[in-house]
Amino acid sequence: MSDRIVLVTGATGRQGGAVARSLVGKGFKLRGMTRKPEGEPAKALKVLGIEVVRADLDDADSVAKALDGAWGVFAVQNTWEAGVEREEQQGKRLAELARSKGVQHFVYSSVASAHRKTGIPHFDNKWRVEEVVRRLKFPSHAILRPVFFMENLFTPSFLMGDRLVAALKPTTPLQMVAVDDIGRVGARLFTDSEELEGREIDLGGDSATMVQAAQALSRGLSKPIRFVEIPIAEVRKNSEDVARMLEWFERVGYNADIPALEREFGKLTKLEEWAARAVHA
Repeated sequence: MSDRIVLVTGATGRQGGAVARSLVGKGFKLRGMTRKPEGEPAKALKVLGIEVVRADLDDADSVAKALDGAWGVFAVQNTWEAGVEREEQQGKRLAELARSKGVQHFVYSSVASAHRKTGIPHFDNKWRVEEVVRRLKFPSHAILRPVFFMENLFTPSFLMGDRLVAALKPTTPLQMVAVDDIGRVGARLFTDSEELEGREIDLGGDSATMVQAAQALSRGLSKPIRFVEIPIAEVRKNSEDVARMLEWFERVGYNADIPALEREFGKLTKLEEWAARAVHA
């Protein structure tokens, strides 16, 4: 595999960065794609021996150049930065360019339950990108579908001082995954590409209510954090998309088979251990 180039998009972001780090030392030539190769995250990748290239998912020429000679691609886009329509365009464009450039193995990072007709805009658009990936008939492909990121709990949208805030009932369980596990399983989709070819994996590591999440954060941060439920109308003022997602969490929710995942991929990070580790990262 030493001559196989794997291009990782979003290499300075959470998912792409985790996959790139997990692939270090696995026998591939790694190429990280970013719009800001001069930034500190990109410099950190270079220290690990990863080639860093400048490209923009909205610029087809730059993406085509980044794909030169690539055997594999890890493809991820950012809804919150690009918006639903643009993210879909970026995902489809990247897949089509990769196929035209002769990429042999294409891994697309979607979202858990994208295939379940959720009605959530930033889930449904990823399903449409998935359909393009399947239709292009790469020699080999896989689709990774992570659930809610544990790392989201530390963002200002959720953690506000000593409060964990969400428009979810205190009793509603939510499946979660640590980004490091996305990286580890994502890397397996390349190292074990023949075994895992064609797989579509909903990836979760734990399930917890927001009350339990607040308790885990309290222990991790060594200070009291309390959960505060807010009205869904408050969320809807800022984002119809997010409001629909939270309503779907209440009605339906993710359905990743965590025990089966652990039998195949080994132990996955639990919220309690993630919270204890994350505050010191």
